[in-house]
Amino acid sequence: MTDPLPQQSHPFEKNASRVFRGIPASPGIAIGKACVFAEETDLAVGRWQVPPESIKAEVTRFRNALAETKKEMLGIQQQVLKLLGKSHVRLIEAYILILEDPLITKDVVKHITQNRVNAEYALSDAVAGAVKTLEAAPDEYFRERRHDILDVGRKILMHLMGRAKQPTFNLTERCVVVAHNLTPSDTLHLRTHLSEGFITDIGGKTSHTAILAQSLEIPAVVGLRDITRHVHQGDILIVDGYSGTVLINPQADVIENYKREKEIRAAKGKELEKLKNQPATTLDGHRVSLAANIDSPEDVKSVVSHGAEGVGLFRTEFLYLNRKALPTELEHYEYYVRVARSVLPYSVIIRTVDIGGDKLMDFGLGNAGGSEQNPFMGLRGIRLCLKHPEIFRIQIRAILRASNEGKVKIMFPMVSCIEEVRAARRIVDEVKAEMRREGHPFDEHIEMGIMIEIPSAALIVDQLAQEVDFMSIGTNDLIQYTLGVDRVNESVADLYNPLHPAILRLIAQTTWEAHKVGKWVGMCGEMASEPELTGILLGMGLDEFSVVPAAVPKLKETIRGLRYGDSQSLAQDILKNPTVENINQKLRGLSSP
Repeated sequence: MTDPLPQQSHPFEKNASRVFRGIPASPGIAIGKACVFAEETDLAVGRWQVPPESIKAEVTRFRNALAETKKEMLGIQQQVLKLLGKSHVRLIEAYILILEDPLITKDVVKHITQNRVNAEYALSDAVAGAVKTLEAAPDEYFRERRHDILDVGRKILMHLMGRAKQPTFNLTERCVVVAHNLTPSDTLHLRTHLSEGFITDIGGKTSHTAILAQSLEIPAVVGLRDITRHVHQGDILIVDGYSGTVLINPQADVIENYKREKEIRAAKGKELEKLKNQPATTLDGHRVSLAANIDSPEDVKSVVSHGAEGVGLFRTEFLYLNRKALPTELEHYEYYVRVARSVLPYSVIIRTVDIGGDKLMDFGLGNAGGSEQNPFMGLRGIRLCLKHPEIFRIQIRAILRASNEGKVKIMFPMVSCIEEVRAARRIVDEVKAEMRREGHPFDEHIEMGIMIEIPSAALIVDQLAQEVDFMSIGTNDLIQYTLGVDRVNESVADLYNPLHPAILRLIAQTTWEAHKVGKWVGMCGEMASEPELTGILLGMGLDEFSVVPAAVPKLKETIRGLRYGDSQSLAQDILKNPTVENINQKLRGLSSP
């Protein structure tokens, strides 16, 4: 997400020779010499014909490389288990599942035998096709998986070329690693060597590398596009993993300032820990709920440790990744009940699956979604669930069963009209009746809500509020759909503005209309985690903020330092005069007494 306000220079940056901005992947500040590593190999390889009598040997050579790669990944899996425990093993399991995917195990062999081409080329061609498909995926998480495919493909290729045993890094002093990309195994390697942090040309917040870096507490900035072309071996770097800023060869006073800031942040972190069990209450007594967004049961530990009040968004797409068959009702139930029990006495809001129709083709459902020209606005979310109710019903049954073990709520994504809500509720009612007949206990009064992430939904909130128990504003999509801006497209990233008057009006309208009929409203998009926007959102009447677990302590501190009355006045003023100048002035003036 780009900065909501006009980007301003960091006060320490004015004496730096060069400043670059990327995606903050892992918080922290790293200072040190640059160790630049070139990409080991490219997947663009030569093609040559294999004689008929050598085809069998070529297939064997490929399968041996596959086996060696799997052996290597199993070794990495043990390292993850030892360093981080079972919760992060799934990151490496995803790589192993790619190795076992028919794309690799069958298609490459078929390409070799039918077209009589070398294994390197057959592998490269298969990986390129998979990457192209993932690049068109509507969800950022799925688009990020193309890097996983590339990483696995590169590892197999290295084994084919007999270069796999060469160490990627050979650090002799503490430094900041600079690379085009890093795999999870590279990131683990950095933990045991002399790395202060790392920066890369590519990558995103949801990449496995970023997730591991956060767990290993390695400061990192990714998505810097061509940083490897600008940094030279031995350059002094400052990596600001909080803001996504990288400074090259700054002056001595800048380095000293960042060293002090690093110390201050460390002390601040310890102070924020004291707020863990404190409520998110303003100075004048207004109470809001502060929950967390998660992607899997393994994230619950972080929810609890950061003092979040339950889960405001449990994304369930991970259940459908890297597998050949649809998840069963039991699999759904076991995942949901683990979370529900773990966050008691708080609740968990389970968002029904939000995958694209193209994903269903992996499960043998034919042309479930086809090849969509614009998958962002295609068959996904509640649309897909209503088109394939057999998938939807399995998930609803599991959610209802879990509701008997904890405080569970259901939320439907990608809602655009009232008919979709009614159709979804009818299916839930049918499943409830079915479960009563079978004797399965569940929460008869389970709350059902919807995501407000499409402008059409925001514009008919007064009608939708009559149909549901709550609403959660998904600002990531709401902003991009309203402004016509792809939030991951660097060419138009500067137009992605959470404080655009249209966005502010849609948020305000959603809270006001819902409150008129006694329904509560939360926000689970990235906008909710921006402390400088908390005052505005609080003043617009948000009842719940749901953010990544690590953002909870800072957000709680911010809320506890505000007055609700001041926030209401701020929101009213900004809605009347929503210019950038007025917004900046008002935000600077909002401070606790």
